[in-house]
Amino acid sequence: MLLEGLTVVDLTRVVAGPSCTRTLADLGATVIKIEPPDGDLLRRGVPKAGGVAIGYAQQNAGKQHLSIDLSKPAGQALVRRLTVQADVLVENYRPGVAKRLGLGYQQVAEINPGIVYCSITGYGQDGPAASRRAYAPVIHAELGLVDLNARERGTDPLPEAVSHADFAVGAQAATGILAGLVHRMNCGEGQHIDVSMAETMLAVNEWTAVEVNGGFGDEISPFRPGKAALLRFGDGSWVQVPGNPTTWIFGVARALGREDSLAARGWHKPTDTQGQESEIKELIEKWAAEFSSVQEFEVALASARIPLGQVKRLADVADEDWAQARGAFVDIEINGASIRIPRSPFRFSRGDARPRSGVPKRGADNRKTLKNLLGLDDQQLNDLESRGVLSSE
Repeated sequence: MLLEGLTVVDLTRVVAGPSCTRTLADLGATVIKIEPPDGDLLRRGVPKAGGVAIGYAQQNAGKQHLSIDLSKPAGQALVRRLTVQADVLVENYRPGVAKRLGLGYQQVAEINPGIVYCSITGYGQDGPAASRRAYAPVIHAELGLVDLNARERGTDPLPEAVSHADFAVGAQAATGILAGLVHRMNCGEGQHIDVSMAETMLAVNEWTAVEVNGGFGDEISPFRPGKAALLRFGDGSWVQVPGNPTTWIFGVARALGREDSLAARGWHKPTDTQGQESEIKELIEKWAAEFSSVQEFEVALASARIPLGQVKRLADVADEDWAQARGAFVDIEINGASIRIPRSPFRFSRGDARPRSGVPKRGADNRKTLKNLLGLDDQQLNDLESRGVLSSE
């Protein structure tokens, strides 16, 4: 396992932080997830399998699950003892919360100078927005994603169905942690990594620099994913053709031998087709209707190097030939129930990346982990449970 021997203390919850630490667990690190007595908020999600929310299971497979009350001094002291043995600590509290719990970077670094400590927040550790609560929909709205989608689609603002900002910042945090570990290996120093959702969404939006430097103006860009055409076939299936249809319509017409249809409309170059998206869609749907299948239509467009994607339900992806050939999903156990979750996007020539265990109920690993790492005996564990420092379902 690539990160075997590394120990991660995971104080994160919901999506952004847990997606980061799931990556580290997939790569072989020992990830010790610590939840409060009322559990990670994502545990309240539905549907459930084996008493655990399936959404929670996707983000937390392969980890050890502890439940420690950090509102109690004894709980804080217990986690500080864990951080002494840790290589990495990840938290996604608002700035200042970890410090109030006695688990801020400086406090942890005093007892473990080599710690690679990562903080994931909405707007960073400093600045006027640092204390604001930030969830993915808030970031989608304030970082231009909702507005950009609405302008490109010509609709009112609409919400995103996926928590893009959470997963994007989780991936960036994992990258930063691995860089911090390399730095420690080279220089012997730990450090604090400050990763914000807001700055991540600036970095992962390909139009950020275009927008802040004046936008497209009168220029015609062939790269407009928000303008991608969605076409409906006679059998009710949908396909999406990427790019700007006002520019690729000429390539499609050449591939299908329909240049005369464009010439008849006075369309000879992209400047002639601007603002004609609706008519282009009607025309291409008429052409597509002449083909017996989406696959046949795709082959016909191959000479123009224009790809397309059939609109499919996410639930059906696991049964796709490519997904099965790649082993894109794995089965994990949740208290006797078996579910499928995404494996890992990484494939290594030397090594493997996947969750190595399922997901238990809250606090299921309290006793085993604390015995192994801290040497606590049954009497000490019983005392911690009786005082409510440790709890479990």
